[in-house]
Amino acid sequence: MNFKDYITIVPNWPKEGVQFKDISSLMNDGKVYKAATDKIVEYAKEKDVDLVVGPEARGFIVGCPISYALEIGFAPVRKPGKLPREVISYNYDLEYGTNTLTMHKDAIKPGQRVLITDDLLATGGTIEATIKLVEELGGIVVGIAFLIELSYLEGRKKLEGYDIFTLMTY
Repeated sequence: MNFKDYITIVPNWPKEGVQFKDISSLMNDGKVYKAATDKIVEYAKEKDVDLVVGPEARGFIVGCPISYALEIGFAPVRKPGKLPREVISYNYDLEYGTNTLTMHKDAIKPGQRVLITDDLLATGGTIEATIKLVEELGGIVVGIAFLIELSYLEGRKKLEGYDIFTLMTY
């Protein structure tokens, strides 16, 4: 199956010159969404994953059905003020400023084998921050899975040393 056939390219969104890759059309087709999820589930099984972690919000869209299929837990990574219990946080730089991600302090048990999921690998900053949170809690990142990779943004450079799985590359 060519998953790219189910991605809608939206020109000039969210700003002029950007060719946005919209996964909504892939998710609108249940069989295709299932097939994409199944491919990542196969990858996760090979990695003997104990827990799936995903940053909001599209990391949830990718990670939750994988967690469900594997009958293992899912731990969300969110912006500050969104998680109700004690959290750890990680600040990271953006092109023009900084951002912060948080995770429940008890989300990961030391030694758990973690798969990080998201819809898109672009510059790698969000996933790099997610890795820092997972590792601070003692988790072992055994894989990172994406629906799409924008290879021209070179996000893999920030994720060197980690195993990366993508369904589509642009």
